[in-house]
Amino acid sequence: MELKVSRRINLTALTLAFATVGAAQAQEINWRPFLSVTPLYQGEGDLDGDGHYRAQSAIVRMGVMGDLGRGNRAGVTLNYDYTDYAFSNPVRFGNVAPWNTVQRYGASVPLSLGLSDGWSVGLAPSFDWFRENGADAGDAFTWGGIVSATKRFDNGNRLGFGMGVFDRIEETSAFPFLVVDWRISDRWRLVNPLPAGPTGPAGLELEYRFDSGWNLGLGAAWRNARFRLSNDGAVPNGVGEERGVPVFLRAAHAFGDQVSLNLYTGLVTAGQLRVEDSSGNELNEVNFDTAAFFGATFSARF
Repeated sequence: MELKVSRRINLTALTLAFATVGAAQAQEINWRPFLSVTPLYQGEGDLDGDGHYRAQSAIVRMGVMGDLGRGNRAGVTLNYDYTDYAFSNPVRFGNVAPWNTVQRYGASVPLSLGLSDGWSVGLAPSFDWFRENGADAGDAFTWGGIVSATKRFDNGNRLGFGMGVFDRIEETSAFPFLVVDWRISDRWRLVNPLPAGPTGPAGLELEYRFDSGWNLGLGAAWRNARFRLSNDGAVPNGVGEERGVPVFLRAAHAFGDQVSLNLYTGLVTAGQLRVEDSSGNELNEVNFDTAAFFGATFSARF
């Protein structure tokens, strides 16, 4: 559930994050760079009222993570998403594509601070520009962060909870979430947040480990993309939003300690496309039928 909250919460989280990283600079830190690249194809989804659309995406994550000692970790992640949408006869949108190519680029500063008795606190302030080609970057700025508390048990399992607060385009929202990393047996594991990939981190996955080194996961996630529309599009300087619940099957294999491959297939359910004016007032909302998707994530740590 989304709630209206003050933007000052985000500013406090961001200030605390940079202060913590600055205090750790005097220590010798073992920084480990990482990179993940995800091509993604979402097939045609039929729109209410006739017409359909599909999308092709590329998702890139890169950065560094460092061990600060005593259970503390810090890092920097750079994000880039590129999505090309193709609409055909979208009647409910006046037979005009509501948007075309959308890009997102930004950064986050994830921190994890170790406490006593297995507890840790996580903090991840972030900022992004999320816009259709042709939109003003200054009107596409979003920022916020998440904070969480997690308990690690003697058997290595983890449970926790957290809150995300984000000042998105013409909208400020907050949402609670659970943190789960629970090994049911030597082969079965229940986990979230999900790894970088086409589904997004907000979801839950049940994973099975094979003797061959492959893992197979079945899960579902919540995906929401909100972005500024082009100045010369159907709704100049408006807001576009795509929502859905991907239900997916994931096959993963690690090639040593540094390289891994994740293959995805699944269905986007409960899909919805929304257009708002420049002030965030709803103009049109169209549901789309279940659409298949396929993707792969190549990840490396150096």
